[in-house]
Amino acid sequence: MIKKAVIPAAGFGTRFLPQTKAQPKEMLPIVDTPTIQFVVEEAVNSGIEDILIITGKGKRALEEHFDRNFELESELEDKSKKEELREMQRISNLANIYFVRQKELNGLGDAILYAEKHVGNEPFAVLLGDTIIDTPDKPITRQLMDIYQRYEKTVIGLEEVEKSKVSRYGIVGGERISDALLMIKELVEKPSPAKAPSNLAIAGRYILTPGIFDKIKKLKRDRSGEIQLTAALQMLLSEEAAYGLRFNGKRFDIGNKLDFLKTNVEYALKRKDFGQEFFRYLCDIVKEKGAPRK
Repeated sequence: MIKKAVIPAAGFGTRFLPQTKAQPKEMLPIVDTPTIQFVVEEAVNSGIEDILIITGKGKRALEEHFDRNFELESELEDKSKKEELREMQRISNLANIYFVRQKELNGLGDAILYAEKHVGNEPFAVLLGDTIIDTPDKPITRQLMDIYQRYEKTVIGLEEVEKSKVSRYGIVGGERISDALLMIKELVEKPSPAKAPSNLAIAGRYILTPGIFDKIKKLKRDRSGEIQLTAALQMLLSEEAAYGLRFNGKRFDIGNKLDFLKTNVEYALKRKDFGQEFFRYLCDIVKEKGAPRK
C-alpha cells in the first residue's frame, strides 16, 4: 500500500512573471482555491495522508496555507461565518504535511532526491505541484496505486498529445498490455517529433519505487543544467519493469497561461453557486464580441 506522497513545488514559475515574483505559482487560484490544494486533495482522496512538499525560496505561502490561522478562525467565529470556518479548519487538517526546501533548482530528479529520507525504503507517489488532473471517477493517483498493487513496479500516468507537441514533454514507448496499460520500454525527455517513440506524454503523476534514488545519484546534469527524473527512470528500466497508464481525464498545466485560464473557466462552470450565471455571461461575451481579432 502506498502511504506517502511527494509534491515537487520549488520552481520559480517564470512563465507567470510578474505575478510569481513574490507569489508561488502553486498558489495561483483556480477560482478561489490554490492549485496546490487541488493536488494535495487528490493525494488525500487517493488514500494518502503523509505528504512531503518540496519547496524553494519564496514559497512560505505554501506552508502558511496548510497551517492553522487562529486569528482568522477567531474572526470567522465572531462573525458567525460557520461555513468559512469549517473550510479553513478542514484545509489545515487535510493530511500530515511536511516541507523541505530544495536549495538549488537542479531539476525534477534532484527535487525527488530530497524525499529519500522521508520515504525510506517504501514506494511513494509523486504529484507535480503545478498540474491538476480532473478525472470522472477515481483520482489518477488512486488509479496508479491500483496498478502498483497488481505489479509492485513503477507506474506512470500518461496522456496522448499531438505529435507536433511531443518536444514539450517526457515521452514513453513500449508494449500495450491493454487499451489503457503499457509496459514501458523507453523514456525520452523532450524528443523531436521524428525521434519520439510515441505520442504518450508523462502527465505529472508517478508511483516510484525506492530504487529511483540510486539512479538519480548517478546522473549528471543535462545541457540545461538539470537532473532529469526521466533519465533516472530510463536507467531503472534496466533493472525492473515499469508501467504506464493512459488515464481517462483531463490534465491542466497551471504553469501555462492559456491552460490556467481554461482551468478557471471550466472549474467556474462547475460551481453550483454561480456556474449557470457565469455560463450566461460567457455566452453574452461571445455574442457581443465574437472571435478575437488576429
